[in-house]
Amino acid sequence: MPGDGPDPQPDSEDSGLLAALLDGMDAALCAFGADGAVTHWNREAERLLGWTAAEAVGRQGLAGWAVRKEDADEVEADLLAATRSPGRQVHEFALLTKDGRRVLVRTQSSAVLGPDGRAAGVYCAFSEVHAQIDLERSIALSEALFVDASWGVVLVDADLRPAVVNAHAARALGMGRTAVLGRPLGDLLTQGVEELESALTHVLAEGTPPAAAELWVTLRSDEVEQTRRCWRSGFVRLASPLAEEPVPLGVGWIFQDVTDAKRAEQEASLLRFRAQQLHRAGRAAGECEDPMEAAAVHLDFALAGFADHGLIDVVGGGGGSDTGVSAAGPDAVGPPALVRAIASPAGAPGPSEAMPPTGIPVAYGPGHPAAQALERCGSVRAGAGPAIAEGWAAARKWPDGTVHGLCVVLRSRGRTLGVATFLRGPSRRPFDRADASYAEDVASRIAAALDLAGGPAGREP
Repeated sequence: MPGDGPDPQPDSEDSGLLAALLDGMDAALCAFGADGAVTHWNREAERLLGWTAAEAVGRQGLAGWAVRKEDADEVEADLLAATRSPGRQVHEFALLTKDGRRVLVRTQSSAVLGPDGRAAGVYCAFSEVHAQIDLERSIALSEALFVDASWGVVLVDADLRPAVVNAHAARALGMGRTAVLGRPLGDLLTQGVEELESALTHVLAEGTPPAAAELWVTLRSDEVEQTRRCWRSGFVRLASPLAEEPVPLGVGWIFQDVTDAKRAEQEASLLRFRAQQLHRAGRAAGECEDPMEAAAVHLDFALAGFADHGLIDVVGGGGGSDTGVSAAGPDAVGPPALVRAIASPAGAPGPSEAMPPTGIPVAYGPGHPAAQALERCGSVRAGAGPAIAEGWAAARKWPDGTVHGLCVVLRSRGRTLGVATFLRGPSRRPFDRADASYAEDVASRIAAALDLAGGPAGREP
């Protein structure tokens, strides 16, 4: 009869599957029956201790071969304690390898329950203590980086989108931790996105770079003030330890805001350079026989790294004139006329030159920054603003392309001799207070040279 044959035996298939699962485990595992005999012994246990499954399975306990006889009672008591307590029991003790060495292991043991709910044996997973401690350290380090670290940590996936962000990085980006996740970097930064994406792509392709990089970025969340920030960044390529070949999971991006330190470093470097320029200009001007040439030398040295163009306008006339006249005539009441004395070339680069002493005043309109500086006896900054109007520079009699201006009064021996004007193009930032201070230092040297030249008599403030 068809039904009289033997029933299929699934136990062999289940046993094969169980053996494959046990041998594929990363942790060493052994199991004991109710009588204390070894019932299972996987390949990781064989690799760690050297005893094969054939040599281990069937032995009564571990005494005398995997554990020293002196330690056997304590070890067996620790293992059997799992049958009397719920959950897993963690212990540390020394096992013996086949060649007689001792290996300190950390074990996790738990009872194996039978169909009746009673303990039918014990299974024990174990690994070297040092390996376990390394694993725990790695986990602890990962948790600390993403919780308590005082620098930004971002895990970026292969699509260059943040996958994990710690609290410090979220604050630096100006958003919540969950709001950052999965968003393109362009949604987080307005400047520096290309540099950051290039660095991440390079790390994914080539691996971890040998040194940290400094990236200047501007956050999109800074709606009121677009402040550039410098983030010193390190990158680490992350690969899966489970893959046969290294497969990049993403990039670990660690950064720290060093904007204040970088700005202080830049300011100190700028101050040193400007001090050197003033020193060099003084040395060079001291070799000039003509004081007007000395004034032009001071202007040229000041322009280096500071401005694109420079103008020197004197009160009432150039050369050796001793009287100042108003633009409207000798009897008019109002601000004195300004006559162009020295100018840097507006086209091709070259040295500044003294202008012919024509005595014709520059046609500055009312409210011109040079006239304001003369009236206030101080410095005046001017800018075209974000939307540069056509003809803005031409209306002020400045070279084409000028978008930033700084006018500084020339004073010597208690008299106002004229105005020095420094101009910048669109590729440079606007003048600030530090720039005005430097321009005033330069103006004092130019004014001394003009006074020595027997220039205009000037006027009292």
